[in-house]
Amino acid sequence: MLKFVVFVVLLGLALAQRETFENYKVFRILPTNDEQIGLLHQIADTSNGQYSFWNEPSHVNVTADLMVSPQKIEEFERLMDLTATKYVPYIDNVQQLIDDENPVLERLTTEFDWTSYHKLEEIYAWLDSLATTYPDKVQVIVAGSTYEGRQIKGVKVSFKEGNPGVFIEGNIHAREWITAATVTYMLNQLLTSQDPVVRELADRHDWYIFPVFNPDGYVYTHNTNRLWRKTRKPYSAFCRGSDPNRNWGYKWMQGGASRNPCAETYAGSSAFSDVETKSASQYIASISDKFYAYIAFHSYSQLLLFPYGHTSAHLDNYDDLYAIGTQTINALARRYGTKYVTGNVAETIYVASGSSVDYVKGTFQTPITYTYELRDKGRYGFLLPAKQIIPTGEETLDSLVAMFKSARARGYPKTV
Repeated sequence: MLKFVVFVVLLGLALAQRETFENYKVFRILPTNDEQIGLLHQIADTSNGQYSFWNEPSHVNVTADLMVSPQKIEEFERLMDLTATKYVPYIDNVQQLIDDENPVLERLTTEFDWTSYHKLEEIYAWLDSLATTYPDKVQVIVAGSTYEGRQIKGVKVSFKEGNPGVFIEGNIHAREWITAATVTYMLNQLLTSQDPVVRELADRHDWYIFPVFNPDGYVYTHNTNRLWRKTRKPYSAFCRGSDPNRNWGYKWMQGGASRNPCAETYAGSSAFSDVETKSASQYIASISDKFYAYIAFHSYSQLLLFPYGHTSAHLDNYDDLYAIGTQTINALARRYGTKYVTGNVAETIYVASGSSVDYVKGTFQTPITYTYELRDKGRYGFLLPAKQIIPTGEETLDSLVAMFKSARARGYPKTV
């Protein structure tokens, strides 16, 4: 009886610690001048979570999505009216989307599937099982460790010795669950699909695949705060985590990042101040001669972006990446009509320095480097319902087939 009472008390504490977003609203905002953009950044950076960008303001006359706590809604509306900033209500109750995102289904099987979002331990157990099921093709690999002592675990998939490599990263931003789900869906297809075009894509490459690049943050989104973005290292008395996609050591703090430890785009105290980015970068450096493509998965906005984030200048192989990107998004649209836009990061959305993809491109001159911003365009934002996992995975895999076919037609990978 005592054990049962203790269990109930602990369960109650766990539930009490889970943050709620009841009556939090998301507003779609259309800034028409730089002063309005500056105000939006200022209130988000200094509000300690009361205001939180879902989609940052980038350019004049381009919409942004801002989540506002119930306590700040009146203040927000007053500020928007005072500055003549256009806005409309977009999501009425964020908690309702969270409740509907990942319904508890009565499963007929205990096998890993893509009808719901999985916790970190389930993803890692599935990766381990792949190495057991396909011992001649799959090897578990570790790209480093986290502040809280977790592994950054992935797999290497190889069908033939000497293949050129592709590196795939998911969930570097903790709240973007659709990315890990899409990455694991495509990994499963690379191993099991009998579709000839998928088989050709799989068989031609070695694959270094990491579904969750920010394990501590991902666990925190499941246990405590569904909308957490950053890592979990303490940086001040009140604020934890840096943005792990602003903490890499290439053009660090060259724009689009914050020095405020409480901000969601906090770049850290220095480049690679987070053990996650530092250890992952060391792993990437150790195999940098084995892959020619690096693909990062984010959500949301339906974009296919390529370096760089610190400048809109058309550098390196911009023309090739734009042409390949165009064919990639055209292929993605064919199955379900999902429309993407492609282009350089700074030019297409906003300046954002210190990202993993920019680091890989700038440091190792990896020629094929892209960032996907997966579904959707804002109806659900980060809280895409689980029923969209498989369609998202299907269309994204279609696009990867086209990407690497187009890259090959342009002579990638280059042979020595």
